Amino acid sequence: MRGRAAVAEDYDNVIAVVDDWWGRPVSSSLPRLFFDHFWPTSTIAEDGGGIAGFLVGFISPARPEVGYIHFVGVRPDRRGAGLAKRLYEHFAGYALGQGCHELHAVTAPSNAASVRFHQRLGFSVSEPVVGYNGPGRAMVVFSRDLTSFSSTENPFAT
Repeated sequence: MRGRAAVAEDYDNVIAVVDDWWGRPVSSSLPRLFFDHFWPTSTIAEDGGGIAGFLVGFISPARPEVGYIHFVGVRPDRRGAGLAKRLYEHFAGYALGQGCHELHAVTAPSNAASVRFHQRLGFSVSEPVVGYNGPGRAMVVFSRDLTSFSSTENPFAT
């Protein structure tokens, strides 16, 4: 397994698999602009089968003390082996190095697996924020203090 910075050209490979990985249409939540503009702060994890996982994140321009994780995906055959946690650790290390003190993310209240995952990583979970993504689109907000986040030099080393 190796992790590397994403590049804009990764978008086509990621978008080709993301709906299948989720088992439902989610590609509209990951427009090309994230790979065109935030590739230096995003990560691709690869193994012998190609892309094993990815994380799209960035440092908030409005709140430079906050690292924001927009989207994380792990290939179904790689789930349960800690890859998503390693992707988070890698981004947390980067965000700490940029002077961030917090990590944030959001998901739909119905995404119980994501809520459990973030809770296991020590994120606080808000009550659903009504209208967060527009009328009728509530979201829960995750936040985590970075000063206690476990980060390793190379979370992709085996």
